Amino acid sequence: MSCCHYYAPTEGGDTAFSVDTSAITFGKGCLSEAGSHAKALAITRIALFTDRTLMEFPHVEAVKASLLAAGLDVVVYDETRVEPTDQSFKAASQFAVEGAFDGFISVGGGSVIDTCKAANLYSSHPAEFLTYVNAPIGNGKQPAGPLKPHIACPTTSGTGSECTGIAVFDLLEMKAKTGIVSRYLRPTRALVDPLCTHTMPKNVIAASAFDVLSHALESYTARPYNQRPAADSPSARPMSQGANPWSDIGCRESLQILGTYIQRAVNDASDTEAREQLMWAATLAGIAFGNAGCHVPHGMSYSVAGLVKCFQPEGYPADEPICPHGMSVIVNAPSVFAHTAPASPQRHLAAAGWLGADLRNATEEDASEIISRQIISLMRATGMPNGISDIGYTMDDVPALTAGAFPQQRLMQNAPCTITENSLSGLFERAISYW
Repeated sequence: MSCCHYYAPTEGGDTAFSVDTSAITFGKGCLSEAGSHAKALAITRIALFTDRTLMEFPHVEAVKASLLAAGLDVVVYDETRVEPTDQSFKAASQFAVEGAFDGFISVGGGSVIDTCKAANLYSSHPAEFLTYVNAPIGNGKQPAGPLKPHIACPTTSGTGSECTGIAVFDLLEMKAKTGIVSRYLRPTRALVDPLCTHTMPKNVIAASAFDVLSHALESYTARPYNQRPAADSPSARPMSQGANPWSDIGCRESLQILGTYIQRAVNDASDTEAREQLMWAATLAGIAFGNAGCHVPHGMSYSVAGLVKCFQPEGYPADEPICPHGMSVIVNAPSVFAHTAPASPQRHLAAAGWLGADLRNATEEDASEIISRQIISLMRATGMPNGISDIGYTMDDVPALTAGAFPQQRLMQNAPCTITENSLSGLFERAISYW
């Protein structure tokens, strides 16, 4: 078992970990299998979730043609938002209720997949919107039972949403992101076609890849599962259970792939090998963080994205300010991992090495500098923002950013060290700029 003494029993800590994952089909052209899988799930009337931009690409048509060839009744919903909100979740849920579907399929990035998860949830188990939203923002209630079948077809190489029971959105009244977490949200099957990466713009590739990097690095450095207090019953064990030997495998492989291919995939659109490798890294990291959970960079990202004022990166919709998820995460990462490295220096050093850092003569005391420096190097090489200042934030915004991020306790408590409101403010201050 990986790092066996890292997972030695602790007083009052959990003594077991769980492994949950979607059924996954990975390979070039596998979107054409959608109809066969839907039919095997006994779906007859299916809601196909996507967005208007993706309607112009061949991926949606390939899936739709496969579903129709299988004799299914298909209704397309293309109103999903890039970076969904509580309002867009509600609109999608209303569509699902009125459509009386017995199955769902999502074709798109994390925004599409998460919207489909929410529509499936609220149409299967209707409730007031905040009922299922994470506590303390919402009630954090679990659904009464399973949802309808959902086949997720990711078209970006980043979110891993096809492998997780998490749906993230902007809560507009709070001006911050939050989410819904339940094992029941995990898609029934994922069809992961690396050919989808060939059509992604440079900035979308970069933001998606850094989301993968954060998933893997946060999961690998999360509080170990054996240091989390044991749940009252096995069924109450959280999905974000902390680092564990199963998640370590996916994290390690994903980080090694990123270290080899991220710069090639972002900076050379003709390098299809590198882009396809990122799709595999995203799948591995999705499985990993779906069983370990992320921590502080993702928690901070929720307010970075939710409070954005005027940022409009190339490759994304230009009709309103937006900070894509992967960017809103990675601008926090060098600050956070420099802070968490003393809690598990060997893990932070190993991760830096997999990402391409030179570890010759490195000691545990160097872990903070090495991991943050390596992330910054990759950010600079791929055109990422120079900290949150490049997204439009100043020191004056730190209190609001902290207030939006600190309630994300599901993530903060998964960190390898205690995160207080004061320490979180310090992390935002150190994330203002890096070079």
